[in-house]
Amino acid sequence: MVKEWKIKAVEELSKLIAQYPVVGIVSLHKIPSAALQKIRFELGEDTRIKVSKKSIIIRALEKAGKKALAECVEGQVALILSKMNPFKLLFLLQKRTTTAPAKPGDVAEEDIVVPAGPTDIPAGPAISTLTKVKIPAKIEGGKVVIQKDFVVCKKGDVVTEDIAAALNLLKIEPMKIGLKLLAIEEDGKVYSGETLEITEDKILDDLNAACANAMKLAVGICYPCEETIEILLQKAYINAKALKEEVGEVK
Repeated sequence: MVKEWKIKAVEELSKLIAQYPVVGIVSLHKIPSAALQKIRFELGEDTRIKVSKKSIIIRALEKAGKKALAECVEGQVALILSKMNPFKLLFLLQKRTTTAPAKPGDVAEEDIVVPAGPTDIPAGPAISTLTKVKIPAKIEGGKVVIQKDFVVCKKGDVVTEDIAAALNLLKIEPMKIGLKLLAIEEDGKVYSGETLEITEDKILDDLNAACANAMKLAVGICYPCEETIEILLQKAYINAKALKEEVGEVK
């Protein structure tokens, strides 16, 4: 028989879910309590984070008519309820992500790269710690130098004790501490966190690419405007000169 407190918890949580247009699931994996409280405060009044038992979250989502989102619940999670659009919410969560040292047993979320260049590490036993995990290192001027960029751990691989020791020695903090958005629902549609993931760098790259493509198109169709007129005149001059050389001067 289901305990009374569980029934009440599901009922209260499902009612709360119904009050927000955007409902998501975030991973709490390795999130310290202090970090969670800080994120809660920084997100403001329009967004709430509700931590509960996995079974209660699933039942509350199903009761609120969000069965597809309930199927995305996996591991230690919390609900994030918001009145802002999913893209803005994800952007704010990404802004509140910090780095942390790698520990044995951690799973690399992306390739962990040791960059080439000099270090402050003096010559000595440290070189064996690095070469043990095949990091190309040598001694120059009494200090350890990394000879080239090296992927010490690929995305999805488990960080070993030796790799963690080498990364800590190099003061590289590849792990991210923050709320990872697993899935989110808006207007009955469920999106994965990866689908919505857009960084500032990607936005700028996309804008630059769009501008470059627009310029190519404008020049290609000879569309005159402030941005293209100089290029079009140069192109016309070059074409006229080439034509003159081909047919010779008219007598």
